[in-house]
Amino acid sequence: MSSHKEAPGIVNDAAADNTDVYAFVSPDKPDTVTLIANFIPLEDPDGGPNFFEFGDDVLYEIHVSNSGTATADISYQFRFRTEIRNEKTFLYNTGPITSLDSPNWNRRQFYSMTKVDRHGTRVRGGVKNAACPPCNIGPASTPDYPALAAAAVTSTELGGQVFAGQRAEGFYVDLGAIFDLGDLRPFQNLNVLNKMPAAPGVNSTAAKNIHSIVLQVPKTHLSEHCSDPANPQSTIGVWATASRQKTRLYNTPLPGEVLNVGPFEQISRLGNPLVNEVLIPLGRKDLFNSQQPHDDKQFADRIAHPELATLLPVLYPGVFPNLDKLNKSGAPRADLEAVLLTGIPAGLIPGFQNYTGATQADMLRLNLAIPPTTQNPSNLGLIGGDAAGYPNGRRVFDDVTTIELRAIAGAIYPLVDKTYTPDAAAGAITPGLTSSNTDVTADNTVHYLPSFPYLGTPHSGYETKP
Repeated sequence: MSSHKEAPGIVNDAAADNTDVYAFVSPDKPDTVTLIANFIPLEDPDGGPNFFEFGDDVLYEIHVSNSGTATADISYQFRFRTEIRNEKTFLYNTGPITSLDSPNWNRRQFYSMTKVDRHGTRVRGGVKNAACPPCNIGPASTPDYPALAAAAVTSTELGGQVFAGQRAEGFYVDLGAIFDLGDLRPFQNLNVLNKMPAAPGVNSTAAKNIHSIVLQVPKTHLSEHCSDPANPQSTIGVWATASRQKTRLYNTPLPGEVLNVGPFEQISRLGNPLVNEVLIPLGRKDLFNSQQPHDDKQFADRIAHPELATLLPVLYPGVFPNLDKLNKSGAPRADLEAVLLTGIPAGLIPGFQNYTGATQADMLRLNLAIPPTTQNPSNLGLIGGDAAGYPNGRRVFDDVTTIELRAIAGAIYPLVDKTYTPDAAAGAITPGLTSSNTDVTADNTVHYLPSFPYLGTPHSGYETKP
């Protein structure tokens, strides 16, 4: 749900659907930053014989703004190329895939990464013809998947590394509860439309995979100011996009061939989780996906007056009385505007800021000078007392759904209005899920890696239960 199938125009274009963006100071290499962009939502691991892959006809990009203008000062562009070894078989592989150049692997994918500056000029830092790993099919086809994935980690110029391929979906959410009119499962007994007994949340993405572009670069490649957390220039903005060429031709000389021509047009983008998914109305979602962050002032009213905030007191009568009064006052939600559109300025939270300037723009904002939390990090990020987590960037395990639901419910409004008292429920609202690196049996558990590429080994098609 972070941005899975978030707009009508992208629903049927999974290869270009940008689902999640992460940006964090690498916990095991604190002089580097890791940027992750995920695509292809809700992959079923057993989805063969044509398994999931990046689109050869899609331009994927990760953008970084370090000038306070919400424009892309650095962009990493990814293009993919697929090769078929044997066109006479229907099989993805004709035997075990034991290496990235295995002759048994019939449909291989490669990519190139180009780094460009704000003018679109290519600069050093790219890769050419790097290999993706296969999908995790099962023990007969991919008997040592972690080794295949490790072999697909590629070093970049100037000291970075990059990976592109399938990973376990790291985002956890109770989709069934949230989109059943906000019927949040831990306390659905309080919902006016559902009096069923309270029950634990259900992780809708527990057995799903995703396709990830994971890039790790030295912090100094993104900003010269990485040592002083109070310096506004220590904060960068990050977002990802997917673009397609303007024209697609089906009636070509070769039957069945599709030809793409013309300039690229942006059709998907993502900065903060849940913004387009939950805050932008249906009639403007595709427009939002086509726009650049520096033009987001046109959507600011939907963040300042979120529809979900008005629904909570209706769906949960008597549970959010203070939020109800705040909604009826018509006061704009300056707290949400700060978190989602400008970054949090100095002075609101002692010792913390990730402000990028007055330009309202949907970007992940990461203060590079704040070190990673390596001992007992909180998956509630900043509201859990952990300044290294969301909304200061976003780590793979951050519980962004709970964080943003609590923010929308008014939990952080006292930052901008000291006289406001949040409802008790605002600090307790949650989809009822958590993350863990240890409990391999829990349905609510998402497994991560302690080092690059951080997102876990994808679920095997053979071993995943429907």
